[in-house]
Parts: sequence; structure tokens; C-alpha cells
Amino acid sequence: LPQAPQQYKQLLMVSGFDKYFQIAPCFRDEDARADRSPGEFYQLDFEMSFATQEDVFRVGEEVLSATFEKFAPEGFEVTKAPYPIISYKQAMLEFGTDKPDLRNPLRIVDVTDFFQRCTFKPFHGKTVRAIKVHADMSKGFHEKLLKFAQSIGMGGLGYLEVKEDMTYKGPIDKFIPDDMKTEIKEIAGLEAGDTIFFIADNEKQAALYAGEIRTALGERLDLIEKNAYRFCYINDFPMYEYDPEAKKIIFTHNPFSMPQGGLEALETMKPEDILAYQYDIVCNGVELSSGAVRNHDMEIMVKAFEIAGYTEDDLKEKFGALYNAFQFGAPPHAGMAPGVDRMIMLLTNEENIREIIPFPMNGNAQDMMCGAPSEVTEQQLREVHIKVRQ
Repeated sequence: LPQAPQQYKQLLMVSGFDKYFQIAPCFRDEDARADRSPGEFYQLDFEMSFATQEDVFRVGEEVLSATFEKFAPEGFEVTKAPYPIISYKQAMLEFGTDKPDLRNPLRIVDVTDFFQRCTFKPFHGKTVRAIKVHADMSKGFHEKLLKFAQSIGMGGLGYLEVKEDMTYKGPIDKFIPDDMKTEIKEIAGLEAGDTIFFIADNEKQAALYAGEIRTALGERLDLIEKNAYRFCYINDFPMYEYDPEAKKIIFTHNPFSMPQGGLEALETMKPEDILAYQYDIVCNGVELSSGAVRNHDMEIMVKAFEIAGYTEDDLKEKFGALYNAFQFGAPPHAGMAPGVDRMIMLLTNEENIREIIPFPMNGNAQDMMCGAPSEVTEQQLREVHIKVRQ
């Protein structure tokens, strides 16, 4: 294929190929990030007919384990297959992100219900997450961590220290009734010498803040495992989400994914509750790959797009090639596409993808060395029938 657009590889499966793979260039209008080059990147793209999510997982593990074991720096440990499988919901709860770094041993626990029964009013009506850590922390450490929390938008950062006699010390202690103190110990698995931090906000924001605090604690206390590549799969992503700006239901990720539960789920469930057969491979907090079991049933596809505000005529117009091909019957098919640039970034222990690209563009997708993109002449514009209005 000339590149790796979704429809082309699906059309290959529909036309009778049982599998396809290539190192494929991809062109997308996306902002630059530390792990994303603007405009262009490369994927190990593969797709298979009559394949399940588990079939894709096994192939992904085989390729990535072999690649990382061969090219990892000496002394680095690589996760052995099968990789852990973590649902999106579990990942957001335990790690505060759908790209968890499993080298960090800290886990987040939900203490929302517990604090609704305490007398600490700032936590009432909010989602409350907690992170337990066993380490000696100075007053200065707490002050710096609070400053960090405030710098990312948090109003504060509550905590309790567990003393040798299993009593608590900290600003929140007096708001926890004596008959509930054993309960928080059991919920969080507290032991003498632990410190437990509390993060409260709406559910989405509490998860994100807790994830940031987990990462900060792991880094500042030097808890993150060294010389290791820790892989996992994240699956069971939501199919839809509500867009408050557009004030409508939109696709969360890939619109061509198969909804879990098929047509019945689309017709009977709330859109926000429907899960998709979508999955990511994550390594050391970096998303290496996303993929999905594709929607191969025309009736299900029409209904799935209808929920997101598209008519069947929209499908014919925007995705005519797939729509027409599916009239003849399509096999179940699934695939994924690990990012080659990101794999090299991890294998060379670089934190920014620009470091492994020979001629990187800047954040505005400009090649500063060559001065590209450059000014175009009036003649060049006329040749492609473009008129620029001042």
C-alpha cells in the first residue's frame, strides 16, 4: 500500500487476503509531542482476516518481544509474553492514565465512598483517589510536592502519615472518625511508615491528577524500575463519549471498530456505556500501538455511525469504498500498527522522538534547515487551481 490508511487495509481483507503487513509511512495532521513527530511517522502495520482480539495480541507480543530482546541495551529486561491485559477503566483507576508505566510500583485506590462518610467537607460530592507510598519524606519534600500539585491545577494535596503505633498524623486525621480509622487502613493496605496522599476532583480530573502525582512520587523517590521494558495491553475502550463543545455524542477513537455486544448493544445501551474491541500496546508509559477488531457488518456499521450523527448517505459519501465492498460480505478482521519511531526511541533510551529522526521538523512541522515549507509562486498556485485571498 502507498501508506497506511484504515480503509485500504480493510479492503484488502474484504477482497480475500488473509493477512497483510508492511512498514508503512503515515501522514496525519497532528500536533507534535515528545513522542510524536508532526505530519509523518512509520508503523509496522498488520491486519488479519478471521482474527480475534486475542490473535492480534499473540502476534503483537511475538514481534515486539523478539525485537526488544534483540535490540535492547545490554542488561535490560523485557516483559515475557503473554503481556498483562488491563481494561481502560482499570487503567484510569489504578494509574490515572491509559498509558501506564508499569515500572512504577505505586498504585492508585478509590476512596470516594469512604470520604463521603467522613466530616471532611472539601471531599464531599467529589471523586477521591489515594496513593500509598512507603518512604521517608521531609517537610521540604511535602512542600515541593504541594507546589507541583498546585502547578498542574490542583487546589491542594491532602495526606496522612502512619506512625509506628498505627495511629495517623496529618491535616486530615481529625476529620476521620475513630471507628473508621481501621477501614482506611484496610482499603489502602496501610502499614507503619506509610504516607497516603489524597486527590479530589470530578472523576475525570481526579484520575488525571492522581496519575500525575503517582508519576511525580515515583520519579522523586527513585522508585521507577531501571533497565527494563514493561509491556501491557490496554483494552475495552469506550466506543463513544459526549463532546461538551459540540454538544453531541462522538466516537472516542476509531469509528470502524466493532462495538462489544454488536447491534443489540447499540440499540439497547446508553452510548457512553458501550465498549469497543479496541486495544493499545503500552511500554514504559509510551503508547506503542493502537488497534481494533474492525466492524465488518454493514447493519452494525450504519447504526454505529447513526449514534454519532451520521446518516447512511453520509457513509456512502465519505466512506464509499468500504460501504460498497461490505455489500458483498466481509470476513471478521482485526489488526494493529506499532509505531517504529517510538520503538527506536525506547530502544535508544531517548525521551524525545526528535532525537532519533535524522532531519526532524519543529513543532510547527517546519524543516528549519531547508526552510520548508517555503513561499510558493503565483504560477505554482494557478497550476493546482488555488487562489489566495488577502
